[in-house]
Amino acid sequence: MIRFILNGTNVTFTGNPEMKLLHFLRKEKHITSVKDGCSGQGACGACMVEINGEARLSCLTPMKKLDKAVVNTLEGIPEAIRDVLALAFVEKGAVQCGFCSPGFLMRTKILLQKNPEPTREEIRHALNQNLCRCTGYVKIVDAIADAASKLRSGEQAAATIPSGHVGSSYPKYEAYEMASGQKKFINDLFVNGMLFGALRFSDHPRAVIKAIDVQEALKVNGVVSIFTAKDIPGDRYTGLIFNDWPLMIAEGETTRYIGDVLAGVVAESEEAARQAAALIKVSYEVLPPVTDPHEAISPGSPGVHPGKSNLLETCRISRGGAAEAVIAGSAFVARGIYQTQRIEHAFLETEAALAMPEDSGLHLFSNGQGIYVDRRQVASLLGLKEEKVRVTLVSSGGGFGGKEDITVQGHAALFAWLLKKPVRVVLSRQESIRMHPKRHPVYMDMAIGCDRNGLLTGLRLYAIGDTGAYASVGTKVMERVAGHASGAYHIPCVEVEALTVYTNNIPSGAMRGFGANQVCFALEGCIDDLCRQGGFDRWQFRYNNALTEGRMTATGQVLRGGVGVRATLEAIKPFYDKARYKGLACGIKNSGVGNGMPDFSDVIIEIVSENKVRLLHGWTEMGQGVHTLTTQMLFEETGIPPAIVEVMVDSKAGIPTGMTTSSRATALLGNAILDAAQRIRKDLEGHQLKDLAGKSYRGNYTCDWTTKPGVNTGEIITHFAYGYASQLVVLDGHGRIETVYAAHDAGKIMNPRMFEGQIEGAVHMGLGYALSEDLPMTGGHLVSDGMRDLKILRAREMPEIVVLGVEVKDPVGPYGAKGLGEIGLVPTAAAVANALCDFDGKRRFSLPLDRKPKNSPQ
Repeated sequence: MIRFILNGTNVTFTGNPEMKLLHFLRKEKHITSVKDGCSGQGACGACMVEINGEARLSCLTPMKKLDKAVVNTLEGIPEAIRDVLALAFVEKGAVQCGFCSPGFLMRTKILLQKNPEPTREEIRHALNQNLCRCTGYVKIVDAIADAASKLRSGEQAAATIPSGHVGSSYPKYEAYEMASGQKKFINDLFVNGMLFGALRFSDHPRAVIKAIDVQEALKVNGVVSIFTAKDIPGDRYTGLIFNDWPLMIAEGETTRYIGDVLAGVVAESEEAARQAAALIKVSYEVLPPVTDPHEAISPGSPGVHPGKSNLLETCRISRGGAAEAVIAGSAFVARGIYQTQRIEHAFLETEAALAMPEDSGLHLFSNGQGIYVDRRQVASLLGLKEEKVRVTLVSSGGGFGGKEDITVQGHAALFAWLLKKPVRVVLSRQESIRMHPKRHPVYMDMAIGCDRNGLLTGLRLYAIGDTGAYASVGTKVMERVAGHASGAYHIPCVEVEALTVYTNNIPSGAMRGFGANQVCFALEGCIDDLCRQGGFDRWQFRYNNALTEGRMTATGQVLRGGVGVRATLEAIKPFYDKARYKGLACGIKNSGVGNGMPDFSDVIIEIVSENKVRLLHGWTEMGQGVHTLTTQMLFEETGIPPAIVEVMVDSKAGIPTGMTTSSRATALLGNAILDAAQRIRKDLEGHQLKDLAGKSYRGNYTCDWTTKPGVNTGEIITHFAYGYASQLVVLDGHGRIETVYAAHDAGKIMNPRMFEGQIEGAVHMGLGYALSEDLPMTGGHLVSDGMRDLKILRAREMPEIVVLGVEVKDPVGPYGAKGLGEIGLVPTAAAVANALCDFDGKRRFSLPLDRKPKNSPQ
């Protein structure tokens, strides 16, 4: 018997003494402010609690250690203190996706009661157990310092609500609820009669499934049913572009990667479901996997997909003549083979879905990046009409592109549909790493040339992207590699060949930057090499060759307006001139899917009463702030206060929208809001808001003027807009990163604090990409599925980040705004590589970068 105090209440525990406190809090007490982000690895800090005045990770703490202890979650903190902390996080912009925020808040409380006046360095070191994938920690440190000041002065918590106008730092939608742990994510949802699902994954990347034996699994107490591929009533295959990804692999078929699902267990508890899934016995005929993309496209290589070539697609661009001849005739030539690595998204909330019968159909709660795409795929799996499937978005605890592909949504929906009961499926951290697509590893053989005056003449690129077992959006990623090959520069002659290749590795798909990051690393390395050969100033060379209106991208698109590359270079110039050891890189990133595919958005604005307006759209809120920007734009156009606006994303609204991807939500949704708002504004000219109660306004915006690659057309318009950036990485005398200056052209800075937060978070991710992060595989298997082994940078490892906002208005975006989510890290790794080369003279050709100086004895 274990007795302790929990949030001021006496608790007597008589269960398993080895049970972890996190399990007890969440499963038995339903205290969901403590989050599970790493599945018991002690790697993320989201489950942090206070035990006897000390910060402890509840996922590592067994109940047997709690006898006579005093345990507090956020619910046990005095309300006055909790509000000071939470509001500081809200006001300083420290909350993005919000999943990690309660853990940071708890750490803040314990830090400040021990050290009421910490330095910023002490704060950063105190956060060593807490991981954030969104913010880059800058705003979190700001918030903790601000909270400390307020607590020392005895200042009472009070929310200061600034203007909601576009251009103001209005607080993020539901940020207080997220920071204080009140906001529910899917793994926090409990409904009466809910069952729990668990998945059985393949043990081998390539093997014939001879038999699936579920007899031992069925004997586990609490197991309700076990499902395999034969139980799927509709089309077993789904996909975002190609329907090549089966929900489950059937007996007699061949697996394609270790994340393939062979069976699903539904039980009365998650523990029983997982125990049973582990007991499912599978007989295999193991085959040699295809893991090297170069070998995968060589003659005689086994097909990852039976009867199909491993070469999924080739994207070619050729303009301006024979590139190799132009390059060979150039005064200076830079060549290199560059390689980037596989990267895990590491969003703090793993994939989760809750499905339940509703009327004669199904209601799915999803944290994916496109509820209407989820609806289409789930309906197909179940053999239902789309209108029979309703999908509601539950705010996502991070995505970064990794939640575009359907994962557990299909399994939860299948189980609930067949059992006619609510079923929730949540991936563990290890399963998440195993299952969802990653950032593409890309091989790039690049050559560029310039004349004696330092003007670029030609570029040739041959690139191979390992798209893994399934297509995902791999073809689009490699199209971005090709389309962004010339980066933020005008190059008259371009020849590109970019191959998307199937292997038996984990699939690769969308991740923040979407191909532009990879090719920027190669291009900017070559540009610095040209500068070294010709004795050119690296800043001036880039300025002279930068894209401007009338110049063209790699695809041949002539830019007509809003080109801010030079403005970002000008913003960074003073810091460039002062720095001794430095690396510079510029970036470009498209907004919108483009390439001849229509980009569109609808919105419905319902006037419920004078005190409530409901705004319905189809875009996923995953920390980037799309909900906040919608309320600000609505206020700007109509005067409707953001505080009374409820934002909902639910397919019941009937406004089909594609994936929240390609940095396009602000432009498309923003223009749709402007369309609806003009009618609201007109109606408000002679009426008060209460007079419009019951009215509904629909807005739309469609961009259908982009052109398909290779189509013979008058004018090439690959994308409707682009974002631009320049980043400068400054090293100290020991070769360590001291400061990153990030100058970004936002077109219009809609919300300054959120703008800074997006760039700071992107730079953090870009630095990890450059220096430490990797997800290596060998023989189709992961070297490690541990979260710590991802080597995501912690707060104490971060240099100073200085964000420089630039506004060169875009012709398409609302108020001239441009997408921000991806461009933020496009130049980062390249700038770091160039800085290290400036320090020691060693050119790096692969990521993560080797930080040993040239000729280092170690």
